[in-house]
Amino acid sequence: MADTLSALRILMASHTPPLDALVVPSEDYHQSEYVSARDKRREFVSGFTGSTGLALVTQTEALLWTDGRYFLQAIQQLSDPWKLMRMGEDPPVDLWMADNLPADAAVGVDPWCVSVNTSQIWIRAFSKKEQKLVQTTTNLVDEVWKNRPPPEINPVMIHPLEYTGRSVEDKLKTLRTKLSQEKAHGLIVTGLDEVAWLYNIRGSDVSYSPVVHAFAIVTLNSAFFYVDKRKVSDEVRLYMERNGIEVRDYSAVITDVSLLASNQLNLSSFVKGSEVKANVEVELSSIDIAGSNGTKVESQSSDLIWVDPAQCCYALYSKLNSDKVLLQQSPLALEKALKNSVELDGLKKAHIRDGVAVVQYLVWLDKQGMEDSKKLTEVSVSDKLEAFRASKEHFRGLSFPTISSVGSNAAIIHYGPKTETCAELDPESIYLFDSGAQYLDGTTDITRTVHFGLPSAHEKACYTAVLKGHIALGNARFPNGTNGHSLDILARVPLWKYGLDYRHGTGHGIGSFLNVHEGPHLISFRPQAQNVPLQASMTVTDEPGYYEDGAFGIRLENVLVVKDADTKFNFGDKGYLSFEHITWAPYQRKLINISLLTFEELNWVNTYHSQCRDILAPYLDESEKLWLNKATEPITA
Repeated sequence: MADTLSALRILMASHTPPLDALVVPSEDYHQSEYVSARDKRREFVSGFTGSTGLALVTQTEALLWTDGRYFLQAIQQLSDPWKLMRMGEDPPVDLWMADNLPADAAVGVDPWCVSVNTSQIWIRAFSKKEQKLVQTTTNLVDEVWKNRPPPEINPVMIHPLEYTGRSVEDKLKTLRTKLSQEKAHGLIVTGLDEVAWLYNIRGSDVSYSPVVHAFAIVTLNSAFFYVDKRKVSDEVRLYMERNGIEVRDYSAVITDVSLLASNQLNLSSFVKGSEVKANVEVELSSIDIAGSNGTKVESQSSDLIWVDPAQCCYALYSKLNSDKVLLQQSPLALEKALKNSVELDGLKKAHIRDGVAVVQYLVWLDKQGMEDSKKLTEVSVSDKLEAFRASKEHFRGLSFPTISSVGSNAAIIHYGPKTETCAELDPESIYLFDSGAQYLDGTTDITRTVHFGLPSAHEKACYTAVLKGHIALGNARFPNGTNGHSLDILARVPLWKYGLDYRHGTGHGIGSFLNVHEGPHLISFRPQAQNVPLQASMTVTDEPGYYEDGAFGIRLENVLVVKDADTKFNFGDKGYLSFEHITWAPYQRKLINISLLTFEELNWVNTYHSQCRDILAPYLDESEKLWLNKATEPITA
């Protein structure tokens, strides 16, 4: 790490202008949460492997910001030159730079790896001391990363209508109606999951996320797909043409954004069905399109370009006239979050198969016994869980790195076990596993916490408090218009009673064979959870926890579907919503302190366990059914 920092500082000093600081974000060109191996620049520089974080290198200091999920992990992974900055406790990076860097300081960043929102926050903070944000023409980390992994050339795959439930034609029609309503003539799509969702494609460019490294631009009468053409088969090319989408080189997006800004973005010649369209000039100021009611919508006033400021990189935004940009959340974000009936059906089926795999895993763990001569480790058991999932129909890989954690490791919220350093399973310790899979018809995410020996009274009390919060949120009924910020407290109140809490959000959306973390909604104490109310047909996780440093960690997680609630009254004619659990795996009975549960909570656990038996038993063998029957026996007070 010291050699890397020295090499970076030499490049910073020789840069024009010389850089007082260099920001190394976690994100790739698409502001992704999970990135490919060659885009893990922050990890390479700092040694910290968490999915969220930002590194700042000055000529004398090296600092890393990350959130509460990763405090313990960062402490373990950061070497001596690095200082951990705790988000929510220490000053945020923009204020730290403004206060600690000299006046007129130049702060360098690769403009492809920072969003419009973030760059504008920094620029405002820098204005106090006339500091400036400098867009580097190359990524300085790439220049010192000698063994940087090469790009992977993985094929683009068509995701069929039997799983998507909506055609590309329908999605484009809806999008263009929204463009017209907002007086915009084009949308720049930068989020990898949004490109995949809009064009009904999937890929394998990023581990755990079935996406393709690609951009898209959609105008009132044209659509473009920017990708390494080596990934595009003849079948995919024809598919794109049939849907009116032109395939262009990945690197052409920067030029085409400039052309879009000046109304000069043209379609090349390509075949659409049997009709040849040659040299179609896209004169955006004179195009008429049909509105959603069949009437024509004049586009003469449609002179804005729609950009999502949280997802679009500063490099592309810089090519636009800021007066002609609509900085607003992508219209695709909410549409993607509102699952159609085909997607919901697929998600429910995927979660049943996933629940079968989890139960088979728990049965296997119990059978091994802690006295087995072959020691079980966090990694070896995690591999076994993956094998159970891999045997299921439509399995396409994991949805994130499995968190398989014993004892004190479970207190590290996003712990990632390594073969060389992982712990052995211990019958006297809690074991937490947070895992999920990608299936063609849905994405899963589940957490269960178990104990193979005799849990202490304190462990049982903490587990039960987490369970009570999990039940309280899952049973909530709330009026339309309620956001996840308002609901987050429900999962925490049982923990707060004992002065306990957890440092992560309580729930996130989940994709349909897409990203395991999907917005725009979430259930969290963080302010952004106020932005988008929950709506029927959204998915969201319910995952409270408690983590005792150096001792143990507890988390319970199910995926829920938001649905209309059948309430006796309807105050304010708002309509009410509730949740439907679609995750199926029992909670460990011996970790529950029954005396701490109310009658309603106890009844809920028994009902849920009964559903687990009914839903999963048809897919289990006799010994697995016996285990499940025992694990879900009714609990009596």
